[in-house]
Amino acid sequence: MNTPVEGFSRLSKAEKIDWIATNFTKNPEESRQLLQQYWNTDGKVQKLHDEFIENTVSNYYLPFAVAPNFLINDRFYAIPMTIEESSVVAAASKAAKFWLNRGGFKTTVLGTEKIGQVHFIFNGDFNKLQDFFSKIKPDFFSDASSITKSMEKRGGGIKDIELRDLSDKVKGYHQLHCTFETLDAMGANFINSCLEQFAQTLKEKANSYPDFTQKEREIEVVMSILSNYVPKCLVRAEVSCPIGALNEDDISPTEFAQKIVRAVEIAKAEPHRAVTHNKGIMNGIDAVILATGNDFRAIEAGVHAYAAKDGSYSSLTHASIEDDIFKFWIEVPLALGTVGGLTSLHPLVKLALEILQNPKAEELMQIVAVAGLAQNFAALRSLVTTGIQKGHMKMHLLNMLNQMGASESEKLQLVQYFKTHTVTNASVKEALEKIQSE
Repeated sequence: MNTPVEGFSRLSKAEKIDWIATNFTKNPEESRQLLQQYWNTDGKVQKLHDEFIENTVSNYYLPFAVAPNFLINDRFYAIPMTIEESSVVAAASKAAKFWLNRGGFKTTVLGTEKIGQVHFIFNGDFNKLQDFFSKIKPDFFSDASSITKSMEKRGGGIKDIELRDLSDKVKGYHQLHCTFETLDAMGANFINSCLEQFAQTLKEKANSYPDFTQKEREIEVVMSILSNYVPKCLVRAEVSCPIGALNEDDISPTEFAQKIVRAVEIAKAEPHRAVTHNKGIMNGIDAVILATGNDFRAIEAGVHAYAAKDGSYSSLTHASIEDDIFKFWIEVPLALGTVGGLTSLHPLVKLALEILQNPKAEELMQIVAVAGLAQNFAALRSLVTTGIQKGHMKMHLLNMLNQMGASESEKLQLVQYFKTHTVTNASVKEALEKIQSE
């Protein structure tokens, strides 16, 4: 019978595994063996993994792959990708190869501003609050100097602090809207530390401000936290070439270009399509984010908010035909880091960054944007020509055969067979059963 457990975090790993296996699995011994099977045989590395989060009982592995042949700003890259979805790496590699001899990818960082906010309640005269803020604004910077000193030496720090009145949305709600430059660090800890100091300064100064009434002095700080919506931490990636260079089988270059442009227009106009369109972009972006030890959840939240910035959820990519030139591009917010966090701890993250030639944060922004653009181009290329399933299902074939328990010799035969046949769950099952019956 399942019962609550006291002091679970203080149990040894073996005790945690035993409790989980005994109370929550049908075959405890098999479950124990499975969890232990995924331990890292290097005790030092395993200890490192155990300390990333709480209550670890094993490791959850995802494939670590590389997509080669990316030409970005006339420099060659092999891009590490960590993802479980079939065809993503293949699609990225195919797009990289397509653009390799058509000028490659061009990128530009449009901004690196990150945002944090102190949310507080002030019930009083806003004009008095404005005067108060103007007088104490320098104190926010000086009181946080011990936190910002090191960042400022490297050229970063607090960029600005604004007072915003949002009491029309929530009674008494105001905020300090703060912008930061965190250089090669993602900067979450730095920003949050600054914000908590700002909140302390705000309350202390308000408490002794002579022009406030007693009620106005009682400022309530609700929370101090960075924002993952960073519309000014922005990067652009693009590809372009003469329409005549878009040679594809069974379709003219002009028709191919027009179909891509139309597909993007549909994703701009129709949110149901835009969500799936952008999900494909995030297949590429998330895979590189994971491989480089960055926070894909923060990136996802910020990117999708940006996709809805004009009031309706829309495509992150754009396409045009002008003067016989086809252009395809993306502008996407990416708050990334190449120092701190897992970047200096996880062995594979360190290797991924080395493979990328140890990029600065701005360079990583550009690489990640390219991965998203390449993924979207590959998807649209399939959608407007052969259809998405032809390539995807062939990449998914081995997964299907493994699920069906095919032997190695059966896999070899069926991989060869489905080079010229349509892959579906039913067709694979039928072909496997035919081989087994023979």
